[in-house]
Amino acid sequence: MKPEEFVSFLGAEKASAILRTPYGERAVPAMEAALAAGFKVCEYTLTIPGAFDCIRETSTNHKNVVVGAGTVLTEEDARSAVDAGARFLVSPIMDPKIIQLANDLGVAIIPGCSTPTEMQAAHEAGAPLVKLFPGPAGGPAWVRATLGPLPHLRIVPTSGVTRDNAREFLEAGAHAVGFVAPLFDTEDLQTENWSRLEERGRALLNLCHSTS
Repeated sequence: MKPEEFVSFLGAEKASAILRTPYGERAVPAMEAALAAGFKVCEYTLTIPGAFDCIRETSTNHKNVVVGAGTVLTEEDARSAVDAGARFLVSPIMDPKIIQLANDLGVAIIPGCSTPTEMQAAHEAGAPLVKLFPGPAGGPAWVRATLGPLPHLRIVPTSGVTRDNAREFLEAGAHAVGFVAPLFDTEDLQTENWSRLEERGRALLNLCHSTS
């Protein structure tokens, strides 16, 4: 999947499932529950023990799902993630070297940015999407205000996105949103309550897909 194809795919799906957990052995089953709920874009953060194996397993077993790697901080991380099957990379920071490498590898990159200046710099460096991180107070209003003078940006909020404001983010012009804790509840991961996780995922997706 070329970067521009991923941009369109994510925009149509409107939401991604982002897993960050210390329970490496539960990572794939947890993501399976999110995929059963209907998510077609998912991200394993590289802080998960065995993250590259998780990426490889999910990308191999779910050809209709686009799997990515999060918390990509180094060029080695980026290469290893793509070798494992990641088709997009996400970082909490804006590093032009990682953006260039992602473009060289033929995958989309979503760098983390917290100001309009950072977002514009990422765009000029070749990032097709930008991650709003960390989430500011009044997040949807921030997105709307930023897109006023910078309508070419494709902003993807993740931090601070909840069941209560996800729809507001999308209506404010966010390209898509990413669900972390509101989807992957810590208690569900600890108790392996995959049915409740799936139910929560369906509700979150229904919220996002109800926007125009």
